Amino acid sequence: MKKSALLLILVFVSIFSFAQQKLTKDEQKLIELIDKNYKETLALLEEVININSGSLNKEGVREVGRVFEREFQKIGFQTEWIELPAEVNRAGHFVASRKGTKGKKLFLIGHLDTVFEKDMPFSPFTYLNDSTATGQGANDMKGGNVLVLASLKAMHQLGLLDDRTITVYFNGDEESTGNAELSRKDFIERAKLHDIALGYETAQGFSTATVARRGASGWILKTTGRQAHSSGVFREGVGYGAIYEAARILTEFQETLSGEQYLTFNPGQFIGGSDVSLNEVSGAGTALGKTNIVAREAIVTGDLRFLGEAQKEAARAKMREIVAKNLNQTQAEILFTDGIPSMAPTEGNYALAEALNKVSMDMGLGPVKPGDPGSRGAGDISYVADFMDCLDGLGASGTGAHAPGETINMKQFPDLIKRNTILLYRLTR
Repeated sequence: MKKSALLLILVFVSIFSFAQQKLTKDEQKLIELIDKNYKETLALLEEVININSGSLNKEGVREVGRVFEREFQKIGFQTEWIELPAEVNRAGHFVASRKGTKGKKLFLIGHLDTVFEKDMPFSPFTYLNDSTATGQGANDMKGGNVLVLASLKAMHQLGLLDDRTITVYFNGDEESTGNAELSRKDFIERAKLHDIALGYETAQGFSTATVARRGASGWILKTTGRQAHSSGVFREGVGYGAIYEAARILTEFQETLSGEQYLTFNPGQFIGGSDVSLNEVSGAGTALGKTNIVAREAIVTGDLRFLGEAQKEAARAKMREIVAKNLNQTQAEILFTDGIPSMAPTEGNYALAEALNKVSMDMGLGPVKPGDPGSRGAGDISYVADFMDCLDGLGASGTGAHAPGETINMKQFPDLIKRNTILLYRLTR
C-alpha cells in the first residue's frame, strides 16, 4: 500500500474516532443499533414505496397507514386512525403516541400520501446503483417516515423512550388537502400539547436545515370584454377584449412585484375566448372562440407564495390595485383563497438548527447551516409554526420529488437516520 493511501486511511480513522469520543455511550449504542436494524429498515422502505398512496387513493393511503400502525405498535406506541368528514373526501391521518413527564414534548410530522395517483404509471422501489434508488414518494416523503420509525425503534430498544412524550403524526393528504380547516383541525390541536415540532420533508443533504417555509395561497382572475368583430379591436366602442385585459394584468403583476424577495405568483392556467368554463375542483377548462371575435371572457388561475402574513396581504393589495385599472370596455376581478400559512424564521427555530449542527459536528458529518427561507415551499409544519419551535427538512435526501424517477440517496440515508436519532435523544433528555 502506498504511504499516501495509508496516511489517508489513518486520517479518516482518527477523525471518526475523535467524533465518536464526542458522543455518549448511549449515543454510540444508538448508532450501532441503527446499523444492526438497517436491513429491516430497508425492507420497510421498499414495502411502503410499493404501495400506491396518491392523495386521492384513499385505500392506498390507508394501507400505508396500516403498515406504520403495525411497526409503531411493536415499539410501544399507541396508534390511532383519524377519520375525516365525508365532505373532505380524503383517507384520514395516522397517529402514534407515547406520553411521559420527562424531556421536551416532541411532535414529529410526516405524510403518507404522494402526488402519484393510482391511474399514473407505477414506479416501484428499484436500485439504480449502489447509492441511488427510485420509487414513488421515495424522498417525498416515505423515506422520511421510515427514518422516523428507525430512530424511535433504536431509542425504544435501549429504553430511552420511557416516560417521554412523543407524537408521530403522518397526514394522509399533504399533497392535496381536501379541506384544510377540517383536515388539519386535529393536527393543530394535538400539536399545541407539545414543545417542539420536527418535520421530515426531504433533506437537502447534510449541510442545511429548514428554519422557515413560504406559505401558499391561490387566486383566480376573471376578466370580461365586449364581444365584437375583431376588425374593431382597440377602437373606442369595442375596446381591448378579455384576453388583452388579462394579459395586461399579468404583465403588471410581473413588472411590479417580481423583484420582491420571497414572493412569487405563478399563473398556472389561462382560458380565454367568447365562452369559457372552469371546473375548479378538477382543473379542467374549456374555451370557445374564433380568431375574428374579440374575446368576451378570460379566466386565469394561479398561486401566491410568501413569507409571513404581512407580505401576503401587501401583495394581495397591490394585485387588487392593478386589477382595478381596466382597459377600455373591459372589467376584471380577482379572488384569493387561503392555503397553507408560512413558517417564519424565529429565534427558536434557529436554536433548533444549532442543536442539529452540534449533533452533526459531534458525529463528524460537518456543519449544518439554516437554509434560505425562500428555498422551501409550503408544508404541514407551517400550520403549527406560530405557537411552537420548528425545524424541517430532516427526512431522506434525493432528487426529482413529484416527478417520474424520483430518487432517494441510499448512501446518505443511514447517516441521516443516525443524525436524527441523536437529535431526538438529546431533545428528550
